[in-house]
Parts: sequence; C-alpha cells; structure tokens
Amino acid sequence: MKTTENIEQFYQRVPRANALNLPLDNTGAGHINVFSREQCSIKAPYMRRDFYKVSLVIGTGKLQYANQYLLIDRPALLFSNPQIPYSWEITSQDQKGWFALFSESFLLNNERAGSLKESPLYRVGGNPVYFLNEAQLKEISRIFEKMYAEIQSDYPFKYDVVRNCLHLIIHEAMKMQPADTFQKHHNASERIVALFLELLERQFPVDSPDDPLAMTTANQYAEQLSVHVNHLNRVVKQHTEQTTTQHIAQRIVQEAWALLQHSDWSISEIAYSLGFDTPAYFTNFFKRKTGKNPLQARGSTNI
Repeated sequence: MKTTENIEQFYQRVPRANALNLPLDNTGAGHINVFSREQCSIKAPYMRRDFYKVSLVIGTGKLQYANQYLLIDRPALLFSNPQIPYSWEITSQDQKGWFALFSESFLLNNERAGSLKESPLYRVGGNPVYFLNEAQLKEISRIFEKMYAEIQSDYPFKYDVVRNCLHLIIHEAMKMQPADTFQKHHNASERIVALFLELLERQFPVDSPDDPLAMTTANQYAEQLSVHVNHLNRVVKQHTEQTTTQHIAQRIVQEAWALLQHSDWSISEIAYSLGFDTPAYFTNFFKRKTGKNPLQARGSTNI
C-alpha cells in the first residue's frame, strides 16, 4: 500500500493538472502550480502527500482524516501538509474552484518562517478548513486567478508575485474562523484505530536528536491506549489492511527520508532520534524497507 504521494506521482495520477508541463523545480527554488478544480479527480486516495496544497473548493464532497470527516457543502478553503494523511471524495459533479500545489522550499524561499509555523499550512492539530462567505469567496477567487495568470505570463519575477499571493491567501485564512463541524467516528474499533494513528502522528516530526521517539513498538502504543496489543493489532489490520508494526515502520521510514534529505544531522543522530539502539541497526532497517542505505538516500529525490 502506497502511503506517500510526491508531486511527480500526483501528476501521473492527475495529468491534466500539469497542462503546462511545469518541471519539478520550475521556480528555481522549488515547485508551484495553480490549476482549476474542474480538472480534479472523483476521488483522491487516503494517504499523505509530500507537498503542500491550498484548495478553493466550490462543490460538495467529503474530506476524510484518520478519526474524523467533514462534509463540504458550501465554498471552502482547504489546507493540507505532508504531516497529515487524508482522502477526498466528491459528492456532486459540479466542481469548481482552484488548487495551488507547491513544495515547502518554494514557500519559504527568502521568507519569514516563524509566522508560517502558526499558519493553517503548518499547525499540527489545527483545523485546516475554512468556510467562506460571499465576500471572502470573491477575494480568494481573485487571488487564485491572479496566481494562475502570473504563472502563464512571461514576467521574469512572476514566481515572486505568486509567492506573495500565496502568503496573502494564508494570512486571509488566519483572519477567519475555522470550521468546527467535524464529525467523529462512533464505532469502537474504528475509534481505537483512529486513536492509534493520531498517537503515531503526534510523535512527528522529530525536532531534535536529543528528543528521540518515545514509542516505537506496538506494545508501547497498546499500553498508551489501554488495550491489549493483540486487540490493537487485530482492529488496525481489519480497518487498514496493515499491521500496527507496519504503520509504525512506514512512519519511521518517512521521517528518516525527511531528515536525511532536509537536515544536516549525522546518520548516527538520525538513528538515535528515531529510536534505534545503533546506527548499524538503523542502516539495516532502512535498507530493508527502501532498498537504499541512508547515504544513498541523502542524495535521492525518490521516496
């Protein structure tokens, strides 16, 4: 089961989204693309993406997270980041609006990262959905249209304009009240699975080599959730088709990739931060799961 989708894989799944054939580093400092939601697919599978996306949704659909879902029944602004998996399914054929898809390196190029950590794009546990009134819809639509036009222009500094527009959307959202109508699952086994996935996600990202993962085994998660490990394994397997241990290992591999490619930590520091007793154990684990050793992954772009 694929757990993370990168930009290249997204374009393979939705080729119409990249009608301009923009390269993955089209800005010279990461990737940005803006396209119409009229090109969106009927259903986006449940998984993480290694890119950020801001969506102006006009049309109805169901946004699904690990332990909650939201029915989108009016114009809304949606934010997604690489930390949170989700799926999307349309419930009406009339879909309009915009997508802005981009890498973190594009957004943060020569920008102030501090305020963004509290923005809808980055805030872990924050609510990523903002329903829009008529005036807000008109303003956000205007900004998306501006970004779309700029990307297609010949202006040499067009990506600076697009970046500024993207920041403007983020700040407009920060002025709004987020949606508060998420609905919880009621089935007991679904709730256990949701709590496990939420507890797993809370451990990431790893911020410091001096603050390693607290839980790395199914037994530790079961103890935290006050359930027997056999029961946890059974319901997780039943609802996700993967074992508890597989989920933990996949999330550790994903974090290892991120640290190898986007940090200057040594292999030893990464190993200890992810709960491995020795760098050799980490190297063997990583190679078994990915087919590459950590040094090879350091220079790779494929997850």
